[in-house]
Amino acid sequence: MSNNAPSSQIFTTPAKAAIFGIVIGAVVGVALLMLFQGGFQGEENGASHGSAAAQDSESTSQSKEPLYWVAPMDPNYRKDGPGKSPMGMDLVPVYEGQQGNAENNQGNGAGVVTISPNVVNNLGVKTAPVKRKPIDSKISTVGYVQYDEDEIVHIHPRVEGWIEKLHVKAEGDRVEKGEPIYTLYSPQLVNAQEELVIALKRKNTGLINGAKDRLKALQLSERLIQNLEKTLKVQQNITFYAPQSGVVDGLNIREGFYVKPENTLLSIAKLNKIWVEAEIFERDAALVKKGLPVSMTVDYLPGKEWKGNVDYIYPSLNESTRTLRVRLKFDNTNDELKPNMFASVTMFSDENSEVVVVPKAAVIRTGTQNRVVVALGDGQFKSVHVDIGRVGNEYIEIVNGVVEGDEVAVSAQFLLDSESSKTSDFARMNASDLPKSVWMEGEINHVMAGHRMVNISHGPVKAWDWPEMTMDFMVADGVDFEALKAGQTLHFEVTKDDNENVILTGIHIMSEPDVSSATVNGVINDINIATRTLNISRGAIEKWGREPATMDFIAAEHIVLSEFSVNDEVTFTFEIRDDFIIVEMNGQHGEHNQHRMHDASSASDASGVKKAHQAEKAPNTHDAHKAHKEGGESAESQDNHDSHDSVDHSQHKRGHSA
Repeated sequence: MSNNAPSSQIFTTPAKAAIFGIVIGAVVGVALLMLFQGGFQGEENGASHGSAAAQDSESTSQSKEPLYWVAPMDPNYRKDGPGKSPMGMDLVPVYEGQQGNAENNQGNGAGVVTISPNVVNNLGVKTAPVKRKPIDSKISTVGYVQYDEDEIVHIHPRVEGWIEKLHVKAEGDRVEKGEPIYTLYSPQLVNAQEELVIALKRKNTGLINGAKDRLKALQLSERLIQNLEKTLKVQQNITFYAPQSGVVDGLNIREGFYVKPENTLLSIAKLNKIWVEAEIFERDAALVKKGLPVSMTVDYLPGKEWKGNVDYIYPSLNESTRTLRVRLKFDNTNDELKPNMFASVTMFSDENSEVVVVPKAAVIRTGTQNRVVVALGDGQFKSVHVDIGRVGNEYIEIVNGVVEGDEVAVSAQFLLDSESSKTSDFARMNASDLPKSVWMEGEINHVMAGHRMVNISHGPVKAWDWPEMTMDFMVADGVDFEALKAGQTLHFEVTKDDNENVILTGIHIMSEPDVSSATVNGVINDINIATRTLNISRGAIEKWGREPATMDFIAAEHIVLSEFSVNDEVTFTFEIRDDFIIVEMNGQHGEHNQHRMHDASSASDASGVKKAHQAEKAPNTHDAHKAHKEGGESAESQDNHDSHDSVDHSQHKRGHSA
């Protein structure tokens, strides 16, 4: 017994715990079930109530006549009856009691977005006030280091001669004032020295002074002239010296070169001062003035800054970059700045007037428009167009669009702008600025006389932002529709009516369709009604220099083939298109007169077996059909008939050309 007691105790305790857990679970389950049933019944009752309301609304809509009809995408487009919107969508009826909601939705104005405070917090929308303050007028740009051209000396010889010795060997060599740079032999310099020697020997003061002045004009040094007066010895080679200290730039000579006065031998530039050529945007041009302080840094000496000023403002803008060139001047006493170095430049404007500004983050730039999202209060936002002025480091000047005290979004503004733009009036404002009529150039593909329409392939239209495309145009009543033909190239005017329909309202035909045609007699050898193909032995075509031939032709749709038979003698006119198209055909004695159609599309639609008669392709011509004399036609027709009486028509092959 004692051994079983522990076992019984272990078994009994878990059982009691399990029973207790089941009881507790049942109680909780019943409570939850009652709660869910109550909630579900509430929802069901609400749903029933909503369903009944919807049914009432539906029955009301069915029992009442619509007040008006609106476009699904534009509630401002209204009609008295059903129809299509400008976008081709079915209009939606609006009944009494429904227009209030639409008006309330529009009551905030086009483009207004309303969101709840919770959504505002979730989106992280932050706003900033529109202020009036002086804008930071710091202009940052780039430039290139150059020599100070005011300190460059260009060396030219005053006479013709030969470079006997070049004392400067390479560009960039540093020279000091008075150092020799080149030695020249020139017969003119020799003659000038001899004139002075002769004058000295004659002791003619006037000649002496004249000879000295000439030598000075030829840039001979004072020391050389004095030596010549003492020794009376003419020097064959004359050495010339550097007129200033600096570095050699543009060395264009070598020893032995023959030089003339128009040749630039070399240039000597100073580096103690340098220029920087910079470019600024057109919008910043008004802020830059001569003497404005400037700072500059270069990459090869990071951390070092040079101070200078605006030395000159060029009078014209670069037409391709729309930038203004500005010349800056800096001291370069240590020769650290080298020509052609790339420099970062900052100009500090002295303009301190207060203007309306917004944070830079608030402005949304779309490429065609600048916008900000204005917070209207109570969770309402609207995207508005603004005109911007100067751009500072932190703020942008607003010329038009918002006023001081407005609040603009500086975060989540792109999402708000996207929603606002869906219903904004930007498009409507821009559309009013577009011209109602434009002229364009194109080519007529098809003429649809029954609908008074033409299909035209035209080029891009910048005024309406249209790409190059092919489309149908209705032709206005005032346009001569008969003058329009397939294949024509023309200038034409199109106009948009009040419903945005595009109508062709003016034409100027530039070229007629390029079609070659000829009229000739012949005998029908074979007729294929299914393919509208006729095999005809035709006569010669004198204007093209073509001999008689037997070949296939395609009959245009208006030609009634059932009125013709094999062996009929015919006079027919054909045009060269993709095939040889018969556009007019008369039987013998004029019994089967057919009238030529002017609709080019009818001829081009003729189907059949295409045969390549290269020998028949004649030069383009628009010769009028010649009037045939009855006697000549009869004789030629008889000749053709006689020449083909013996032909076995069953052996004819289409496309055979004589």
